[in-house]
Amino acid sequence: MEGGFGSDFGNSGGGKLDPGVIMEQVKVQIAVANAQELLQRMTDKCFRKCIGKPGGSLDNSEQKCIAMCMDRYMDAWNTVSRAYNSRLQRERANM
Repeated sequence: MEGGFGSDFGNSGGGKLDPGVIMEQVKVQIAVANAQELLQRMTDKCFRKCIGKPGGSLDNSEQKCIAMCMDRYMDAWNTVSRAYNSRLQRERANM
């Protein structure tokens, strides 16, 4: 399956597309895209915050700054993600 979309995308072998399979594949693609975006944003933000003069290697303070920045970013993202998922569940329950 090239790029996640092969010629048998959602095909159950009988020439018909399986909506359940397609939906799962789309969910996986979205999750991968979200993870890539999270990593890119975290990298950009922490690089701008911690690296004053890019060079061949990171000094000790830059390494510590990057590690702490990434930890804080992930903690914040997890907190927001849990709150968002909780809100979605409450709204679905009220429907």
